[in-house]
Amino acid sequence: MKTVLLQGAGTGAHDADAALADDLAQRLGHPVDFPRMPDEDDPDYEKWLPVIAEALADETVLVGHSLGGYFALRYLASHGVANVAGVFIIAAPFPGGDADWVFEGFDLPEGFGAVLADVPTYLYASADDAVVPYAHLALYERAIPGSVARTTTGGHQLGGDLSVVAADIRSLL
Repeated sequence: MKTVLLQGAGTGAHDADAALADDLAQRLGHPVDFPRMPDEDDPDYEKWLPVIAEALADETVLVGHSLGGYFALRYLASHGVANVAGVFIIAAPFPGGDADWVFEGFDLPEGFGAVLADVPTYLYASADDAVVPYAHLALYERAIPGSVARTTTGGHQLGGDLSVVAADIRSLL
């Protein structure tokens, strides 16, 4: 079983999130697949879709950071959870979670969380995140039945420390 980390978006996001992938790999003791997403500075779900699909072709532990977490959930809501052993979403924005996160095309299907009912799902957010409001964590927790929400520290990048994510992945395996 492989572990895949889907990066966030914005100029330099892949490079910034590489530290997360490296930290997670070190803590898990095995490599983490970390595909580079196209046009990270102007993210488009349709362009990311083939990369996500390829990443999930085999049995996978799926980790998504920021917009990568949102795109992961959007993908799973539309394509199901076959091959996904666990979902770990870090600092993901919730569509419509507040006035700053309302954009055309930025949404999730009604009842999307039900797709994850049989897949262990963990949610992480830092109260000191200056990018995605901490309140979005509770919105995801309510939308995904049975999910486990964890408050972290270290801002949007969790200070580069994914120890809590790695511990949850290890407990799953």
